[in-house]
Amino acid sequence: MSSNTIIATRESRLALWQAEHVRDVLTARFGLAVELLGMTTKGDQILDRALSKVGGKGLFVKELETALEEGRAHLAVHSLKDVPMDLPPGFALAAIWEREDPRDAWVSNQYENLDALPQGACVGTSSLRRVVQLLAHRPDLKIEPLRGNLDTRLRKLDEGGYDAIVLAAAGLKRLGLGARIRSLFDTALMIPAAGQGALGIEIREDDARLRELLAQTIHQPTFLACHAERAVSRSLGGSCSMPLAAFGHWNDGVLTIDAALGHSTELTRPLIKVRVSGTPTDEASARALGEHAAALLRQAGAGDYLPAC
Repeated sequence: MSSNTIIATRESRLALWQAEHVRDVLTARFGLAVELLGMTTKGDQILDRALSKVGGKGLFVKELETALEEGRAHLAVHSLKDVPMDLPPGFALAAIWEREDPRDAWVSNQYENLDALPQGACVGTSSLRRVVQLLAHRPDLKIEPLRGNLDTRLRKLDEGGYDAIVLAAAGLKRLGLGARIRSLFDTALMIPAAGQGALGIEIREDDARLRELLAQTIHQPTFLACHAERAVSRSLGGSCSMPLAAFGHWNDGVLTIDAALGHSTELTRPLIKVRVSGTPTDEASARALGEHAAALLRQAGAGDYLPAC
């Protein structure tokens, strides 16, 4: 490993905060000299269409992986929920760090929560997962696309384009914008996305020294929960056009996975929901728990809900 360790990162304010956080921890803990390589991804550039229509969440990581592959960077820092369920050959998810608040946040300048909205109100989100769960509770709502970085989304709300928007609480809190959160969704009403709130660190698979170093930074409860959540999605196809929620939470050493699937095109169809619990101790057993949840979803009719790929 060279004397300088280089982190590839997107250039949004949130992505830079995350990369700087990782830089500071690696410097303080291991004495590494760390630089940031800021990059703009296709996911940042294409803002007029939903991710599900232009290639999925992988659009946020491809350029960063190219920098790793070419040796211009040693690691990439991602919001884990943006990382595709299967990495390309030659790459590895070396560490998952402790979660921020995994919940979805209700942001509105007028209305306290979802129930306070008038009939037919407009809510902004481009997440199919959020759309199907919002409509399950309030089928009268008008859901409109909302793309752009966090500041752009908040500006669009403030300009009057929406009555409310739904964002990940973690991003708002990391950027000191917690005051914009009007209320937080209970995870029973709005199940989070797989990996939501967690940071994932990606490296080249053959970088054994960096992998060994980063292994010391893994937050094991988050690591196991996220691998279980991601296994639910992977087992069902892992598509960005699949309205799937999967969230793991610990209680007295038991990990419970709640998962919900909506129809890929008929967004007001009833959600399919399952819950499984187990005591995983490593990545393999965590994945097995998530695969069990996916199998139960299939038994409950998921095959009729999944997009044709």
